[in-house]
Amino acid sequence: MSTTSAQRTFAAWWFRAGRFHVSHAFLVVFSLTMLLPFLWMLLASVKPQNEVELLNPFPTVWQWENYLEVLTHKDISFGRYYFNSLFVAAWVTFLACFTSSLAGYAFARLRWPGRDHVFKLYLATMMVPGVVTMIPNYTLMVKLHLLDSYLGLVIPASFTAFGTFLLRQFMLTIPPSLDEAARIDGASHWRIFWDIILPLSRPGLIVLAIFTFMGNYGSFFWPLVLIKSEHLRTLPIGMLFFDTIYGKQTNLIMAASVMNIFPLILLFIVLQKYLVRGIQLGAVKG
Repeated sequence: MSTTSAQRTFAAWWFRAGRFHVSHAFLVVFSLTMLLPFLWMLLASVKPQNEVELLNPFPTVWQWENYLEVLTHKDISFGRYYFNSLFVAAWVTFLACFTSSLAGYAFARLRWPGRDHVFKLYLATMMVPGVVTMIPNYTLMVKLHLLDSYLGLVIPASFTAFGTFLLRQFMLTIPPSLDEAARIDGASHWRIFWDIILPLSRPGLIVLAIFTFMGNYGSFFWPLVLIKSEHLRTLPIGMLFFDTIYGKQTNLIMAASVMNIFPLILLFIVLQKYLVRGIQLGAVKG
């Protein structure tokens, strides 16, 4: 290799290496910028109240009992709020995945008159803002005597056009030959759905489950309108009363906020690879 070729090769390698390091340095700085509010919240949650507004980021005394005080406060049932949010979000997630998978199967694998037109009308409901349907939903809950109840929180959120659209698009990517082979063997539609289509749609179901859980876990307006009893409050509503009672005790409010977002962070960490894989499969196949 000549000297000129070697110099060009070294220059090209140096350019690529420099670009690589610059891009990664930019991503690291950007990530730290995004994490700063969360780091401040975490550090403020273990500070004494008189140190929260100081410039020193680390507390002189690590006051971990802030979390215990939040959980054991006599006027706020924070543990109950935690249970209510997890309970409602888990049931909504399960029912939304179940109903959406059934509807997605009907729109993707069954042939019936007007199927595509009905799907378009169903999909058009996604363009209606939630505040528009809140009053009709509330009126329906009154007539069904579901005000101030778990069922009132769970049932309206268990049917989603987005989930139906997501799973329908995912099921369309599954080869129809699988259905035909199962029908030749005498399998019913339910058998085909439960034993063939649903297992193959697992990545899409996981994506829907993550989005549904995160959306309903942090739901605020519907529980605020529907729930009157203190023992049925979810975390967003409980945090509203928590802020009112504690006033300027920022360290306790930050401790409650950390416990509030912890399930979402844990869920994302545990299911991150499934979320990315499901979105990639939907993007490539859909």
